[in-house]
Amino acid sequence: MNQSVILHTEDLHRRFGGVLATNAVNIEFRENRLKSIIGPNGAGKTTLINVITGRLPASSGAILFKGRNITDQPAHRLTALGICRTFQITSIFMGLTVFENVRISKQMKRGGSFRIFSKKASLKKVNGETWEILERLDLKEKAHVLSSNLAHGDQRLLEVAMALASEPKILFLDEPTAGMSPAETEHIAQLIKGLSEKISVALVEHDMDVVMAISDEISVLHQGGIIAEGPPEEIQKNQMVKEAYLGGG
Repeated sequence: MNQSVILHTEDLHRRFGGVLATNAVNIEFRENRLKSIIGPNGAGKTTLINVITGRLPASSGAILFKGRNITDQPAHRLTALGICRTFQITSIFMGLTVFENVRISKQMKRGGSFRIFSKKASLKKVNGETWEILERLDLKEKAHVLSSNLAHGDQRLLEVAMALASEPKILFLDEPTAGMSPAETEHIAQLIKGLSEKISVALVEHDMDVVMAISDEISVLHQGGIIAEGPPEEIQKNQMVKEAYLGGG
């Protein structure tokens, strides 16, 4: 398996006034690996991925993607490069069907306009790719269901499907199992694990059972900085990690 580094940061900082929300973070993401970013509430997890994915500017430091400096590039440009993310708050078009949501995302990737309808061959290709994504995420049976009628877990899955339509090289998932039942959580966890066979996945997640079950590597944030990194079994035994969680910081 190719495990070369696809994206990494160098001494990344993000300040909000006097608060250092991201503190000298050096983190690597490898191809076809699933890395989870964990830490107590307020540790800076979402801020870190907001800076990496272009939603917030860095205060200092650098972000490199395939060796290229992409620090402070706008989010839409990073998405075009293959750096995609989902959000804690669902961002799907509720008035459209599952299929339509994914197809629109695919069309935007193909050029951001609806001129695609002028070529039957192009439309056929987009439709085919949309069906492939729905199949990959077990949404094929719900293709023609209005998104507003989906269960919460399926809405979160649809968000992942829309992100996949952008053809990511690395996909950042922010709390994808939030608000899910245990059965939904188990289902989406296995699907997310499957994604990492073809792309890099970076997961911000509170559910430790999910993290320990599907992660290849884990980075632990505390007060904006990384205090531990390693495979799940190493992180579970780490004394600093235990203290950070028990301390609540």
